[in-house]
Amino acid sequence: MTQEKEMTFLDHLEELRWHLVRSVVAILVGGVIAFMFPHILFDVIVFGPTSSDFITYRLLCRLADAISLPALCLGKLPFSEFASIQMASQFTWHIWASLIAGFIVAFPYVAWEIWRFIKPALHEGEQKKITGIVIYISLLFLSGIAFGYFLLAPLTVNFLGNYDVMGKVVNQPVFTSYISTILMVVLGCGILFELPVFIYFLAKIGIVSPEFLKKYRRHAIIIILLLSAIITPPDIASQVLVAIPLGFLYEVSIMIARRVYKKPPVSDEVAPNQKL
Repeated sequence: MTQEKEMTFLDHLEELRWHLVRSVVAILVGGVIAFMFPHILFDVIVFGPTSSDFITYRLLCRLADAISLPALCLGKLPFSEFASIQMASQFTWHIWASLIAGFIVAFPYVAWEIWRFIKPALHEGEQKKITGIVIYISLLFLSGIAFGYFLLAPLTVNFLGNYDVMGKVVNQPVFTSYISTILMVVLGCGILFELPVFIYFLAKIGIVSPEFLKKYRRHAIIIILLLSAIITPPDIASQVLVAIPLGFLYEVSIMIARRVYKKPPVSDEVAPNQKL
């Protein structure tokens, strides 16, 4: 503890550097492994939502049969191939998709490295109160990834793939357009699902109070809808699908803030009617 207290600013920077180096190495290792198995990365995972055998479509068809609502059983997509109009686009996106896959797989380790850097700055009581924070952060992120991939991505692909403004236009998506849409939707959901953690730390240091969150609930709903519109395609269904769990997480954040909120210390100020 004495050594940690005596650490200079440069020592802290050096410590942070090594935590970041280990995190980057973990992401690169995951990325290299993903790069070595393009069949699993692309055919099974990235292009999974384009197949009628995708688990989401099969479950929706079963639900449609159970409640006698055929509209829920989504039809087959009108395209099976993607165009690549730039020479290096496939290679470039192979690298990017591998790195993103490596980041998702290594995320719990990256969160643990960040926690190891922050932990010495906390008191023993504070460390005990947030025991398991890495598990919560990882679960929220992976839940967002799963929500984006298994629910939002297939519905987005099906909606945009089958959207027909006029019969003379044939849907032939470009490879880069498809993969960037999928990655933005999935990663966006993973990041947005970290809302309770973000609110936790803001409430912990006294910046955000539960009363503030309740007072501006309507404003928060508008912001949530805007964020949903940013990470989803321009269709109402996808925006609502993202907004519902985010609204729920916002309510959870209010409960968390109620438990951990610390009022900022009152400074000794001169009374307004006191003359100097």
